[in-house]
Amino acid sequence: MTQSISNQHFAFVAILGAPNAGKSTLMNKILGDKISIVSPKVQTTRSRIRGIFIQDNTQLVFVDTPGIFKPSRRLDRAMVASAWTEADDADKRLVLIDATKGIDKNTERIIKTLTQNKQRAILILNKIDLITPEKLMPLANTLGKMPIWQEIFYISGKTGKNIPDLIQYLIKTTPKTPWLFPDSEITDMPDRLFAAEVTREKLFMNLQDELPYHLAVETTSYKETNNSIRIEQNIIVERVAHRMIILGKSGSMIKKIGELSRKELTRLLGKKVNLFLFVKIKENWGEDPHQYTPWGLDFNA
Repeated sequence: MTQSISNQHFAFVAILGAPNAGKSTLMNKILGDKISIVSPKVQTTRSRIRGIFIQDNTQLVFVDTPGIFKPSRRLDRAMVASAWTEADDADKRLVLIDATKGIDKNTERIIKTLTQNKQRAILILNKIDLITPEKLMPLANTLGKMPIWQEIFYISGKTGKNIPDLIQYLIKTTPKTPWLFPDSEITDMPDRLFAAEVTREKLFMNLQDELPYHLAVETTSYKETNNSIRIEQNIIVERVAHRMIILGKSGSMIKKIGELSRKELTRLLGKKVNLFLFVKIKENWGEDPHQYTPWGLDFNA
């Protein structure tokens, strides 16, 4: 039941971090379902993704942002710019650091930028289930001396360890403000984009290491009836060789991707999904402004 507006608390919470720090895993764990795609490969998240969390009279909108790194391509620059825009606009900032990697160059870049911008944040040391206390404590002591942190939490996004403590802290420090989203929503992502992201995750998980960064997925048709959803998607690649890899021998790979994505979408959308995938070649698609618009990315970043 929606709380009285006069007693509602609300905040945007941006999740920042280097690639593969565990941002998407953390948000999905908090929400209790998959909103942001996850893979072992870096730079999986390409734009901000919002997940809506409600507990009692508090609504927290978590914003999963692209990993922050030194960009080289146009798409990279747009992704990093998107992350910093969300950081600037957020009410609260979580900086996620992979405790097993420590303070790498990307993390140094994040800390330096926050310091220069005079922005404070909540430090989250993640993946503590994968590191011994003897290795964790020196890292925590070094980071703890930095004045930008409002609070420090030690968590495991995978197992959920100490995440309830983080949530309670966020709730306790969120001011009274009317909610911005209905209590029935878990994300504001359009279904077309969400469906494309699910398919892109399956491609990330099943293709060669480099190929996922040279492809995009767009939903060209999304038709819903009372009992089912018919979805058509284009997988966009840059070269003929990329297309052949995605198709696989006798179409085996594209069939596998389609089956995995269809099952996942059926579960997440709550209806039978009929999914049709097509592989299109578009050289230098990363230089096409139209590929950036659906995700709210700045082509000129």
